[in-house]
Amino acid sequence: MRTSGRTSKRLTINQKYSLTGWGFLAPAAILICVMNFYPMIQALVLSFQTGIGNNLQFGGLSNYARLLKDPVFRTALVNNFVYLIIQVPIMLILALILASVLNIKDLKGKGIFRTAIFLPCCTSLVSYAIIFKTLFSYDGYVNTVLMNLGLISERVNWLSQEGSAKVIIILALIWRWTGYNMVFYLAGLQNIDDSLYEAAKIDGANAIQSFFKITVPMLKPTILLTTIMSTNGTLQLFDESVNLTGGGPANSTLTMSHYIYKASFEYNPQFGYAAAMSYVIFILVAILAFVQMKVGDKR
Repeated sequence: MRTSGRTSKRLTINQKYSLTGWGFLAPAAILICVMNFYPMIQALVLSFQTGIGNNLQFGGLSNYARLLKDPVFRTALVNNFVYLIIQVPIMLILALILASVLNIKDLKGKGIFRTAIFLPCCTSLVSYAIIFKTLFSYDGYVNTVLMNLGLISERVNWLSQEGSAKVIIILALIWRWTGYNMVFYLAGLQNIDDSLYEAAKIDGANAIQSFFKITVPMLKPTILLTTIMSTNGTLQLFDESVNLTGGGPANSTLTMSHYIYKASFEYNPQFGYAAAMSYVIFILVAILAFVQMKVGDKR
């Protein structure tokens, strides 16, 4: 009976601590719900409304039906997936290779290299876009170097050509976000026990075999996390399209988020249509994240 009484007393104390904790968390939780979920619900309601500016009326699924017929939206969607399919794998593979190299214990000056590679993601989105725009402009440094090397006979307007404009955006994204993902891989590598590599070395495994048989499998949760984050970020790409190319030439670099901005503020304000596009992005991100998690779990 005494044991039961003590247990009951402990549970009561634990419940008090729990209530105290929830009391501290409640204001922040309520604020997060209000600031996050209310706009999401409001945007969902807005996506079923049609009209210009504040003159809105219920339109059912007309905005979503319009998306299927909108050639500009299809172009923006394809552009996003081009960036996703090309840029994300290159960036993550490069980040993993750099992290593996900079995790070598005997490497001198690795702290400097880590900092230098990570610094680009500390620059503002607008600033780094302007840097790349200046580099690849008609009178930019890239044209000057290529002409001095004799690789081109006349200056090229890189940002005015569809193919090269896409490549520049991809290069800019890789430059800025590789270091960010590298930090995640470095953290994961430092949690791998060195004895695993020592045992593999005794068994005759070389560095490449150890990388694919030990490093990659042990980093699977981190790789999955960075893949989901990068997918999410690429599908919501905005600043590069706006500041580097303005979505041009001929919408060849326009992204879905940029098109949403144009539909909301640059064209006749169509907030309902813009909200419908934003929910399409939300659904795409959710589906791809779910698929990636399922594939990661199976592996």
